[in-house]
Amino acid sequence: MSHEIKRFGVSLEADLQQRFDRHMRNHHYTNRSEAIRDLIRRALVEDEWSGEGDVIGSITLVYDHHVSDLTQRLTAMQHDHVHEIITSMHVHLDHHNCLEVLIVRGPGKRIADLAARMRSERGVKHATLSMTSTGAELS
Repeated sequence: MSHEIKRFGVSLEADLQQRFDRHMRNHHYTNRSEAIRDLIRRALVEDEWSGEGDVIGSITLVYDHHVSDLTQRLTAMQHDHVHEIITSMHVHLDHHNCLEVLIVRGPGKRIADLAARMRSERGVKHATLSMTSTGAELS
């Protein structure tokens, strides 16, 4: 992978440039180039997740552990994905609600499917999939 810097021009409407500059300041970028590089990397990571390559991320669940058999169903899903789940953390939020965070690595489609199946379980109040990259394909 080359680390040679290439320059290119970007043409934008004035209002779009102003909104982008505001976005850049709000997210603490020091210049447009770094903000654009970050947007490009984000798009490339999304592409990685749509393929079969090795990706990494986290699945975060908030659920009511009193819902009948939910804990057992979620555990069974995790056992079915033992090769993709690197580690997990479980937190008791209150008498009814638990937070579970799974760190996952493997084929993006398989991990996204696991997150969707967990999210759709009765008793899961909220679930997110945070996708990132192993960094191997990014400069």
